[in-house]
Amino acid sequence: MIIAITNQKGGVGKTTTAINLAAAVATKGFKTLLIDLDPQANSTMSYVDPRALTRSMYDALVTEECSVEDVIVQSPLDNLSIAPSRISLAKLESKLIGDLDGPYRLKDAIKDVIPKYDYVFIDTPPTLGMITVNALVASTHVLVPIQSSYFALEGTDDLLETIEKIKARPNPNLQLLGVVITMHDRRTTLARDIQEQIQQVFGDMLFATTISKSIRLEESPAYKESIFTFAPRSSGAMEYYSLSEEILARV
Repeated sequence: MIIAITNQKGGVGKTTTAINLAAAVATKGFKTLLIDLDPQANSTMSYVDPRALTRSMYDALVTEECSVEDVIVQSPLDNLSIAPSRISLAKLESKLIGDLDGPYRLKDAIKDVIPKYDYVFIDTPPTLGMITVNALVASTHVLVPIQSSYFALEGTDDLLETIEKIKARPNPNLQLLGVVITMHDRRTTLARDIQEQIQQVFGDMLFATTISKSIRLEESPAYKESIFTFAPRSSGAMEYYSLSEEILARV
């Protein structure tokens, strides 16, 4: 199962969701791979020192001599491997545009490593460009984090339209796994109103678990840890564990 975590809006908790969902599934004993396709490399930096890396997903996607298996590194967490990103991945967008196999580059590159893992999570950049299209073409499911804010639903139509276009041709088996509300402040009336709006738009596709605003979630990547080892009793740990349970039940 390959899950692309996608939203073209930045700052919605996409990377936080990617690193902690991957960790949650890994702690359950599933062999898990986290593919970082964001040139900002925040998922990578959350687990490994990027200065120690000699190769990244950019090399695996543009160099014939380098495979995805060559770039995968083990995280400090058992059962969790990382396919890292570096800033050089930003150059990939221009290289893929115009190539006949451009949308399929990631799918072709990971086909040999996928059988080794039970779950694969893909962290995508905050755009709807060719890198995100590659993630959607290669995935079986899409998970959409939506920040609990006034502009929460802005751009959602574009994302859903892109998913439908991917389903129409390059990946007809792609499914919307669901929508999760992130960075939620339960104390405010505005946040509760926005939660109701999102519920009206997505209905059953909205996960029951919401991810609250949490200092611990912001701090844990600085220590190269997931929330489950950094602050295992925090609300963030409990909520991401609950979300992982919902995801495993849904699939």
